[in-house]
Amino acid sequence: MTPEMWNRLGPFRDEAIARGIPAEDVERWLATARPCATLTQDGDGPVVGQFGGPILLPADTPDPAQPFVASIDLAALPADATDLPLPPDGHLLLFAFPETADDDETMGSVVYLPVGAAVTERDRHAWNLSEFEDDEAMFKAFPQGPLRATTTVSLPCHKAVELPQKPWSGPLPGHPRSQELVEVWESTHDDITSEGPLQIGGYADEEAVYTDPVAAAMSTVVRAAEAGQWDGPVSADVSDWVLLADWHAGMDVRGREGSTVHWVIQREDLAARRFDRAFTSVYWNP
Repeated sequence: MTPEMWNRLGPFRDEAIARGIPAEDVERWLATARPCATLTQDGDGPVVGQFGGPILLPADTPDPAQPFVASIDLAALPADATDLPLPPDGHLLLFAFPETADDDETMGSVVYLPVGAAVTERDRHAWNLSEFEDDEAMFKAFPQGPLRATTTVSLPCHKAVELPQKPWSGPLPGHPRSQELVEVWESTHDDITSEGPLQIGGYADEEAVYTDPVAAAMSTVVRAAEAGQWDGPVSADVSDWVLLADWHAGMDVRGREGSTVHWVIQREDLAARRFDRAFTSVYWNP
């Protein structure tokens, strides 16, 4: 965390103290802050990617099973924008279908294109094998155009963890005042950080967040692995997982205004560039 980012959290600190939250609880919460990049289609930040566009993939990469959302130019992303072990260059391609899954299946994927990779252009509609008109209508509503980055800071948006028995949930471990601290974040957020439809790194958020969306996605992968539907080692410790990206779809199609896509990955897989092991969950509050 840079001194600039630390100073930016001043309004949060001041409000939390004013509400009577002990200083040691406030500082311990602030120590969880993470840098992140919010991507918007306006503003004056550097262009770091785009929504939509042609799909360019290596010849040996299968057509993704979900629609194309966005590409991120990692070389253009400011070096201190996140604390993720991202490659220094190349492109990340994000795919997702903003629909909640029926089973423990991933609703998207991530493809990494190294610099100089030989690619071929793919059919942007290849994912829709059934050619459902409703699905195509939603895909046509996906945003298009350049994405500009703003480096900012992120604090947890979730206030509780699930427990195996009554009361079934409790405050975040080590943070007995987590609910109050999240309420402070909600009230000071607009004075501290910027929002955008796409976020790289930081903490996951969604329309009605209570527990960590990354933890929920992790639990889904653990179940899938136990059922033999997910290969490779899977950690059940949420600290081994990170948010790669959030997309607040916000499309006025089929009531999807409140849908959010979370791309998550184990930190070890991210460092090893095993992006094929990213998992995509979708939250939708109908």
